[in-house]
Amino acid sequence: MKIALDPTPFHHDYGLLEFPRVVAELGYEYLQLTPHRDFIPFFNHPRADDALVAKFAKACADAGVGIASVLPVLRWSGPDEDAREAAVRNWKRVIEITVDLGVNVINTEFSGRPEKPEESERAFFRSMEELVPIFEREGIDVRIDPHPDDFVEDGLEALRIIRGVNSPNIGMVYVACHTYHMGANMAEIIATAGDKLRLVHVADTMDHHASHGLRYITNPPGNAARVHQHLKIGDGDIDWDEFFGGLAGIGFYDRDDTVMVSSVFAEDENAHEVSRYQLATMTDYVNKYR
Repeated sequence: MKIALDPTPFHHDYGLLEFPRVVAELGYEYLQLTPHRDFIPFFNHPRADDALVAKFAKACADAGVGIASVLPVLRWSGPDEDAREAAVRNWKRVIEITVDLGVNVINTEFSGRPEKPEESERAFFRSMEELVPIFEREGIDVRIDPHPDDFVEDGLEALRIIRGVNSPNIGMVYVACHTYHMGANMAEIIATAGDKLRLVHVADTMDHHASHGLRYITNPPGNAARVHQHLKIGDGDIDWDEFFGGLAGIGFYDRDDTVMVSSVFAEDENAHEVSRYQLATMTDYVNKYR
């Protein structure tokens, strides 16, 4: 298992090519390359040319930091056909960049719409018909997160859809702070996923179902907003013994294809301290259950 840092909290204070050095200084051996306006932005075509890709790869090598995964967010399940076709074109460039970086893991989201679940699922499988042969040819392992506000949010249903793709190159992402949108049945989802679960994001959140739906206030209560946080371990309601124990139960820590990512986005002003805390706390939990 690789332990990686998501450098999103540092996007506003450091340039793209500084991320590997920052990640190394914080004690991590790997980073997750998440959407960035200079490289692969949200929803649009990548901004990186071959020269910038090479510069980023060199910055990682110079810092002694590996890239555990590349994370694009593109509308490949969008019910709008023009947007979906554009997303597939953008995906092809993302794959080229990933291969050039020497990385074989991409993690992403379903990126459809919850108000149009059937249309989004049809769009998803149209995209997969075109992209799965490329993933398999290039040896890219794609892991998908059922993100809140997506056409599939339930964790077990997400696994059914992933299984339905019928490719060994398609797996699942479990984001701990999405637990209460995924069905709040974390242990069951992890156990059911088994070796299809290949990447996890570690961040805490409050249970929006608690206190009769008033754990945090949205007005009116029970509206359609998908509220969640990305807090540091211990600041929310996630049962971390259940999380880390569940991962031990599927052999997550002892596999060479798995990635654990710290993804705290709520405390940018304390990002250095929080990143060090996350690494130490994740390591302690892994050692406890390994």
